[in-house]
Amino acid sequence: MAASRGRRSRRTVITLAALAALGLTTGLATGCDAVDKAIDCVQTADTIADSVTALQQAVENAGSDPTQLDQSLASIDKNLDKIGDRTDNVDVNKAVDDLGKAVDNVRTAVKNGDNTPDVTPVTDAAGELTKVCTS
Repeated sequence: MAASRGRRSRRTVITLAALAALGLTTGLATGCDAVDKAIDCVQTADTIADSVTALQQAVENAGSDPTQLDQSLASIDKNLDKIGDRTDNVDVNKAVDDLGKAVDNVRTAVKNGDNTPDVTPVTDAAGELTKVCTS
């Protein structure tokens, strides 16, 4: 009977150790997943910052090549979709929405004939997105 109790005790210890290891592994995987998402956010925010710089240059050069404005706006939209699909962070989603609205406003201004729209709201929103992704 004592041997039986010893085996059960050993099995219990082994089972508990296995469950603890599983819990640790799951916790680490989840932590890595969060880190991966944060890195994706920062990388995409950096890409958006580059797109915003291209947008500013496109506005400056609108007289010589008006298609640059559309290309820059499309690039920002594409990258916003990437961030929006990869996160469930409320602050990041709000920053993505704000930047999307600012891009839409510039696009509307261009459609209405403004070849030199004010891109300050886009720049500000992109800065906020970068700040949220890095905090």
